[in-house]
Amino acid sequence: MSADAHRHPTPAAPAAPSPGAPAQPGASPAGPVPHAGTPRASASGAPAPASSAHPAAPGRNPAGAGPQAAVPSSYGTGVPAAADPRPAAPAAQPASASDTAPDGAPAAPVQGPPVQGRPPASGTGVRLDRRASDEGVAGGDDYTLQAPDPRVAPEPHAAVCVACRAGRVDDDGYCENCGHAQPRERDHMEQECGPVAAVSDRGLRHHRNEDAFAVGTTTLPDGSPVSVAVVCDGVSSATRPDEASLAASRAANASLLDALPRGTHPQQAMHEAILAASEAVNALAGERPSEAREHDPQQNAPACTIVGAVVTAGLLVVGWVGDSRVYWIPVDRSAPAARLTEDDSWAAQMVAAGLMGEAEAYADHRAHAITGWLGADAYELEPHTAAFKPDRPGVVVVCTDGLWNYAESADDMAEAVPADAAARPLHAARVLVGHALDGGGHDNVTVALVPFPAVPQGAGSA
Repeated sequence: MSADAHRHPTPAAPAAPSPGAPAQPGASPAGPVPHAGTPRASASGAPAPASSAHPAAPGRNPAGAGPQAAVPSSYGTGVPAAADPRPAAPAAQPASASDTAPDGAPAAPVQGPPVQGRPPASGTGVRLDRRASDEGVAGGDDYTLQAPDPRVAPEPHAAVCVACRAGRVDDDGYCENCGHAQPRERDHMEQECGPVAAVSDRGLRHHRNEDAFAVGTTTLPDGSPVSVAVVCDGVSSATRPDEASLAASRAANASLLDALPRGTHPQQAMHEAILAASEAVNALAGERPSEAREHDPQQNAPACTIVGAVVTAGLLVVGWVGDSRVYWIPVDRSAPAARLTEDDSWAAQMVAAGLMGEAEAYADHRAHAITGWLGADAYELEPHTAAFKPDRPGVVVVCTDGLWNYAESADDMAEAVPADAAARPLHAARVLVGHALDGGGHDNVTVALVPFPAVPQGAGSA
């Protein structure tokens, strides 16, 4: 999500056609065109999606949108160190007041086993600190050992700095030796789940990763395989956007993996998953301490966008709120690639309302202001869903604007996707993230790849 995300009021746009059956090839897009991770704009005038095949929940309008391009529709339903062969020399204990001979001279050192973590106390194997005679103790040839430096000998299992390779990392994520901030767990994430794979990266300009994803596989009641991918992009102008995206992706994924095996239609399951994600994000707003709400009542609630895909043996269902996208890429490139979602954004609304041409709208500084998002401050939740029946194998690309900003059109995305993406989805996802980083990496980058038709569980990258 871009750092300048904010809300903007938008003019009313014409209403979209009422929900209907799964989208067919050639259907025209009905909705704004998204730009994930940007300013939030008023959704009061947003056109309703056009391909939702189910009634909306009470208080919400049914929503959906058709593909930008037609999709052919005839496919059926620490290595341990080697042991030192030399015996360890016994360590000598320092002289103390109780270790003196009757005549007052220091007693002979007491021999014992070496102290763990310290070298044997031989004449040349110890670190000299100061002479005992400096403290007025008899026996000026006795020395004491300096305490081990924690930067040189970190505690067992303690994290070691990635920069200096010596300092211990404190609880705040900084090296106690050189002060270098350590990489966060979410700076770069990868996951492969059977035939589905996803990669997320912080990018080159942001200080943290506010994207999140969740992928999974399960089976339908008839035993046929189904793959699921959800990608969320935190709204940077909101508070705790990273928490919002994580909560939403997990809630949606869990909802889908629960509903699909029970026989819920994939399009209905997607609608319910987006509602579950919305509830999870809304719950974060209530976790803010009352004192904080009193001192800063205008602080935005956590918010994010969401996009997801469900792939079965013969059906492809997508769902979204915001400006993250889904693309369809045929494996053999024998048919045109297509974008399957329409953005909830200011620019998309201007184009849909006929007030601006696409080039003019996207050149405007308000182009990436989003008009739909998940969060307690969203005006009205309108989950968009659409269903397709591709007639050939392909790859479904589910991504945030951190990727599609560098491959916006369907043809551009098809060119960036490796030819073997269906067979090696994890490799392909890494390539796409690299494509965005090579292009500048101005935003967080997240992409999930799902082969179509769904591949039985156990299959994965070659």
